[in-house]
Amino acid sequence: MGRTRTALLDAAAECVTARGARATTMGQLAVTGGVAKATLYNHFRTKDEVLAALVASRVAGLAQTCAELARTQGLPVALEQAAAGMAADTALRSVAVGEPALLLPLLAPDAGPGWDSARTAVHGVLEAAGAPAGPGAVDVVLRWLAGQVLRPATVEQARVGAQVLAVGLDAAVEPVDAPVVAAHSSGLGWPT
Repeated sequence: MGRTRTALLDAAAECVTARGARATTMGQLAVTGGVAKATLYNHFRTKDEVLAALVASRVAGLAQTCAELARTQGLPVALEQAAAGMAADTALRSVAVGEPALLLPLLAPDAGPGWDSARTAVHGVLEAAGAPAGPGAVDVVLRWLAGQVLRPATVEQARVGAQVLAVGLDAAVEPVDAPVVAAHSSGLGWPT
């Protein structure tokens, strides 16, 4: 069953890269995946489910690679790899260039399982790096990565962006002096 699902997701990536997501049919997915149409429907009821599963599998694979890099080489290297991995994904690039509106449900916060699986993946990478992994940190990184889908950075831009994010995340969790917090939360503003 796992091999069939993998073959179907590989077929989806191939079809989407070649034809685009809208032009790809369930019949083409079955033929490209080497399965009967009924078998395809046993795994996925709709093309949207296939596309969501494709994104989830790509995110999971990239997250696994990035978590290992985060553990061994640090967060900037892992984030740089995540940006490069998104830019190199031909199916994702095909959709981003030809049918960007189809990405909105997958990239919009709280829009469903695509965002949730990406959030979980980013959390795992941040934890592997020993970096702050709270909801705010996860969302900042995830929003940066979502931007990479729509308009990938150059290698140099990804490297610099990854470094800035890693440094910013560390700086954001440094303790703040209690009087500053008290003055700000009291509505008096920041002390001068």
